[in-house]
Amino acid sequence: MVSYAQMGLNFGPMLTRRRFAAGALAAAGLAAFPSRGAGVQTPEDARLMQLFRTIAKTEDALDPLGMIYRGGTPNVAAFRLLYTPAQDRAQRAVNRQSLAALARIDRRKLSPERQISYDVFLGDKKEDAGWLRPDVEALTAVRPFNHFGGMHIEFPSLVAKEGALPYTSEAEYARNLELISAFPQVLDNAVARFRQGLDTGVVESRLTVTNMIAQLDALLAQPVDQSPFTSAVRDFAVGVPEAKRAAIAASYTSAVTGQVYPAYRRLRDFLAKEYLPAAREQVGISAMKGGAGLYKLQIAQHTTLRLDPDAVHQLGLGEVARIQRDMASVARELGYTGELRGFFDYLRTDLRFHPKTREELAQGFAKVARAVEQQGPKFFNRMPRSKLVIQPYPAFREKYEAGGSYNQGSPDGARPGVFFYNTYDLPSRFLTGITTLFLHEGAPGHHFQISLAQEDTSLPDFQRFGGNNAYVEGWALYAETLGYDMGFYHDPMQHWGTLDDEMLRAMRLVVDTGLHSKNWSRDAAIDYMLANSGMGRSDATAEVERYIAWPGQALGYKIGALTIQRLRKKAESRLAAKFDIRGFHDQVLGSGALPMPILEAKLDRWIAAQQA
Repeated sequence: MVSYAQMGLNFGPMLTRRRFAAGALAAAGLAAFPSRGAGVQTPEDARLMQLFRTIAKTEDALDPLGMIYRGGTPNVAAFRLLYTPAQDRAQRAVNRQSLAALARIDRRKLSPERQISYDVFLGDKKEDAGWLRPDVEALTAVRPFNHFGGMHIEFPSLVAKEGALPYTSEAEYARNLELISAFPQVLDNAVARFRQGLDTGVVESRLTVTNMIAQLDALLAQPVDQSPFTSAVRDFAVGVPEAKRAAIAASYTSAVTGQVYPAYRRLRDFLAKEYLPAAREQVGISAMKGGAGLYKLQIAQHTTLRLDPDAVHQLGLGEVARIQRDMASVARELGYTGELRGFFDYLRTDLRFHPKTREELAQGFAKVARAVEQQGPKFFNRMPRSKLVIQPYPAFREKYEAGGSYNQGSPDGARPGVFFYNTYDLPSRFLTGITTLFLHEGAPGHHFQISLAQEDTSLPDFQRFGGNNAYVEGWALYAETLGYDMGFYHDPMQHWGTLDDEMLRAMRLVVDTGLHSKNWSRDAAIDYMLANSGMGRSDATAEVERYIAWPGQALGYKIGALTIQRLRKKAESRLAAKFDIRGFHDQVLGSGALPMPILEAKLDRWIAAQQA
């Protein structure tokens, strides 16, 4: 999972897509290749790229957090407008202007690479127009965030000393304090949006609200002098004069105690006293007013394909059955001769499958990182300049996080990418999943794909920094399968781990559609996952509550990976001896995160060119 920074938080469909959104152990510092050149440019290419730059500047003004994650200067005025009708009106206006301007470009006169850019941009803007319709916004804007994603939990990590904001000078401390001081307004804006939902009957589930309240309680329980909001003044950069540090620290402490914490309390009290009593009991989005239609839109958003929920459910059931057959074989390699379901319980209780310490997990991930570094040049012509670090989740986040996630580095490589892993409830974690989790979240998964895209300055910004779940998560799941090519799964422990993770993504097709189109309960979904995999209860619970909070997102992994795997098989079949895995990966990764139909069209053209 990308941490949107992932990918993902509930800041609206447009902002979510535009940024997929920061160690102890350096890893996967693979040799850097220069970004690709722009190639042969036509005059119409130049017009199109200028149009993209113009629109990007306008959109950046509406996406202050995206600007921060890309290494830009915080726009405090735009930040204050998050979750407001004024922001909605501005987004609609920019969308109309973008579509009108694009209509004046002659696609036939563009180079092949810029035709891809044109197609992606047009598809994005048409999708945005759909999400900006008042009837759709009436179902989305009034639910500004939930426990799995939102400003209330992302912002503390963003402003922390090790987050996305720079703290190298007195001026940066002052600018960041201004952003922190604006944060209470954003939380109050969110409360106003939640209240609109109360008035119209469009509300979150009791589960997500209860979890949000627990998150806010955890944040408020942190003493100010231990809060991420004050971490930068507990460890000043050398560029800040000694004589100024006490005053700066006092200003930060005052802002947190006098503004930030009171805003958190207002949000917490509103959710507990007004919103929770009105929240819906059923967890599925189809139980919400207008939810069934919204779910189909969310499936299309996250898979880039028009798919029927029932068809997705059946696909998932078939994948679960196939993977279970492979699991039974590996279980026998591990010395277990009983029924597969019994092996799941055996895995949960046998201590050899579980880490004894946090350091054991850290050492395991570092070992895989070194192996990937050695194998990388056999599979990739281009590798990121940006380094990758590995570190555990901060304590205040870990209970509600998945087993791992990725935060992107800065485009210039100055800030590394971060692979986070979860050490909460160690007895429920598994050593078997170390390899596959690193391949997915780290290298060559999210770190390669996101870093290579944003380092390629020949691409327009929306291809460098944007994306969709089917591609981004589909690539990362496909990257897990490269462990077979790299020889990592000869070890049956790690082979089991990748099958278990593949099973997770297959079960998501079943469970997500079960929850949101078949009225499954939370407990029924958890029971299904425990019955069909070896995952621990803590992981299963976190996964199900994530799907409840973010309908459709979990479908993109398997749908995207199956598409990329199918395209690789097509290329291998048609090209035979001419097939080059590095060339294939160049094509998949070389244009940023593409919708599945556009990716397939690009690869079909590449296959034809190789055959010529």
